[in-house]
Amino acid sequence: MHELLRSVWREPRPAPAPPRAWWDWVLVAVLAPTAVIEGVATRDLDHRALSVVVCTGLVATLLWRKTNPLLMVAIAFGVCGLTPLLVREEFPKQNVLVYMVLLPFALFRWGSGREAVLGVAIMLAKLGFSAALGYLRLTEAIGGVVILSTAMAFGAAIRYRARARTRELDQVKLLERERLARDLHDTVAHHVSAMAIRAQAGIATAGADPDAAVDALRIIDAEAARALDEMRGVVRILRTDAELAPGPRIADLAQLVSRTGPSVEVEVIGDTDDLPSPVGSAIYRLAQEAVTNARRHAKHATRIDVRVVVDETSVRLCVSDDGLLRQSKSTGYGLTGMKERATLLGGTCEAGPNTDRGWTVNAVLPRMATT
Repeated sequence: MHELLRSVWREPRPAPAPPRAWWDWVLVAVLAPTAVIEGVATRDLDHRALSVVVCTGLVATLLWRKTNPLLMVAIAFGVCGLTPLLVREEFPKQNVLVYMVLLPFALFRWGSGREAVLGVAIMLAKLGFSAALGYLRLTEAIGGVVILSTAMAFGAAIRYRARARTRELDQVKLLERERLARDLHDTVAHHVSAMAIRAQAGIATAGADPDAAVDALRIIDAEAARALDEMRGVVRILRTDAELAPGPRIADLAQLVSRTGPSVEVEVIGDTDDLPSPVGSAIYRLAQEAVTNARRHAKHATRIDVRVVVDETSVRLCVSDDGLLRQSKSTGYGLTGMKERATLLGGTCEAGPNTDRGWTVNAVLPRMATT
């Protein structure tokens, strides 16, 4: 209990407090004349002038209820607690004073923990003081506590709902950053690896076959153009709120097919037409990263097989090469990103060496992704 009270006391204000809105002024513009009209029209209203002045003057506290909720509660309930000492009865009695429930609501919606505690003490002191002096019956005091408690509970509920929404948005932003980071890594790494391989081939054949070196340069130029296009697409997504272009699909796996060093063969089994976009995009990115890793790390590989099997419940990806595994002290971000991508969609991704030679990546995603 002590720790709970301490955490409430240390609760900070939600930041930042919203600016004063136009409807705050409308609220004041409506309530102030209403207080005057009610004070003039109500029969048998004792201390009519004082009642109208108090009710009308306290309307102004609504303008600062978000930025200074404790001070406004202290002013409003302090005035309503002290004026009965002058008139010797509960005061004021105008119905328009119901607007004061907005102050405890604002206190728990926008105030800090210690402000809320002090505000509750002020409000209870006002009710207790009036009841002790006989200006309020016990049932009226209890009713006042119920009304104020309801307003405070509603304010706290809205406060924590907004906080939960903020956390949800932060989580969405974090996941989106991770997705963009994986896409950048997958696309850039794939094209850069292809350029590196072509450059090595060009260097190796430059002396004996200059035409082959020129062909390698052409391929490097094409890969560089594709990498720049994909990077510009990601940057455009980050810098604008335009509608996102459709992501890669399983049908785009044909772009990975290659007949040169090592060759890449793609086989797709099953109906892929109605696959959800996140699943198709993930399968493409997983295959692309697996092919990139095989080109980069599999020594003396001659073939990379990409096989996708789609059934009624799942999509299975298998990428296998026949090269010799190159030992590396660091796994980098590629395999980690692949596992994260599959996990986010409710699937799995595993990678490991084959029994004889080569390396295989197996991924299984549910047909209907659990995002």
